[in-house]
Amino acid sequence: MYIDLFWVVLAVALYVALIIFVFWAQRRLSRLNAALVDALHKKAEAGNFLSLFAKNLTGTDALREAMPRTARYVADLVGAKALCIFTMDDAGYLVASGVSGPFPPSHCVSHHVLTKPVYLTSALKSEKIKVGEGIIGEVALTGVGVLLEDASEDERLANSPILIETLMAVPMRNAGRICGVICAINNTHGNAPFSLEQFGVLKFMSEQVVLANNIVKVYANMSKQQRISQELNFAKQLQTSLTPKSAPAWAPFDIYASTTSAKEVSGDFFDFLKIDEDRLLVVVGDACGKGIPACMLMATARSFIKACAERFSTLREMIAGLNNDLFYDTGDERFVTVAFCLLDRRRRTVEYARAGHTELLVKRSGHPVRCIFPDGAALGLLPPEVVGNFDILSFAFMEDMSLLLFSDGITEALTPEGEEFGLEALKQVFLEATEAEDASPKKIAAGIRTAVENFAQGEPQADDQTIAVISNV
Repeated sequence: MYIDLFWVVLAVALYVALIIFVFWAQRRLSRLNAALVDALHKKAEAGNFLSLFAKNLTGTDALREAMPRTARYVADLVGAKALCIFTMDDAGYLVASGVSGPFPPSHCVSHHVLTKPVYLTSALKSEKIKVGEGIIGEVALTGVGVLLEDASEDERLANSPILIETLMAVPMRNAGRICGVICAINNTHGNAPFSLEQFGVLKFMSEQVVLANNIVKVYANMSKQQRISQELNFAKQLQTSLTPKSAPAWAPFDIYASTTSAKEVSGDFFDFLKIDEDRLLVVVGDACGKGIPACMLMATARSFIKACAERFSTLREMIAGLNNDLFYDTGDERFVTVAFCLLDRRRRTVEYARAGHTELLVKRSGHPVRCIFPDGAALGLLPPEVVGNFDILSFAFMEDMSLLLFSDGITEALTPEGEEFGLEALKQVFLEATEAEDASPKKIAAGIRTAVENFAQGEPQADDQTIAVISNV
């Protein structure tokens, strides 16, 4: 009898356990189904958001509207009357990057017209919030979201120009670091407070907003790079158009010049300016710096040189006038080094002057290379009353003579180990090139460039390189 009762009790217990298990399994399945539906819903919302976001991200104007459009989308999704996306700037302040609806500034707004959305948005975008300041700053500091079901009594919102009934704010994280805050105010569903469900949706969407913000930054950088590339191409084309294609025929002088830039554009330049029927001015210059700034300074110096050449009296007066123009018309610490060779084909003479530039190398058959370096400061560096006189050296141009003008990018070329090419190596290469058979200016320049390239062993040139060679026809 006791045995039968035991089995009855056991059967009842198993039956009850089975019922409990089935009930638990049904509830578990129901929760899983709800979680799956919620996940699918969030996935769909994220997909729709990113699809619309990418579709509208075209052109510079679209970039400016990307985050405001994102704010409007998220506000509609969570059911908020107003929403603001705050992102961290480079200085560590929170600034409004996207606003939807009449979202009030955190700082006190004194004039009643600022309660209009357009003025509120303007005031909001002009302010910066410190991390730890107010509700927005606290969320950024702690990384913990805030849900205020009744925000009307919160002292932190006392200065708001509009009534805030309910508020929720969540942090934005990028690679684990706080990069901003999303804050929504006032429920569109009557006067009800924000629900936990709405708060959860805002948390979920914060990840999509971070992604959207990153995409905007990438696109903005791409657009910036494209603009820079276009500007560089324009500057390069302009510089190419200004560079003489070849030297003029000016017997008995045979002239060749070329330049190569270290970057897309060069601060080095050369030019040939006809003074009159007998005199030609050969100019080699080097503007301080590299890239676009040096290129623009080079273009300025070049235009000044042409203007001075048109009213040429003497080489000394021309250089003094150039220094005056460049000193007063260029920025601080901007200067140009220039070498001038005035070739007189009737008298067969050369007048040479330099303004802070490299030496002039002179070679005659059977003689060593000589360096000529008359005094003269770089142009634009010192005021006229301080710069002093520029020395002018005049000499006869002999039939076996060759002249070399160059920029410091030649002598300062480096090996991968940091060894410098130097002036003595340039003098030796120049000597050997001038004594070779059929030593035309073009071949002499080519020999020097080859020697410098071989010396550098593939090391990219750090500075612009310019060469001008003057020999006999």
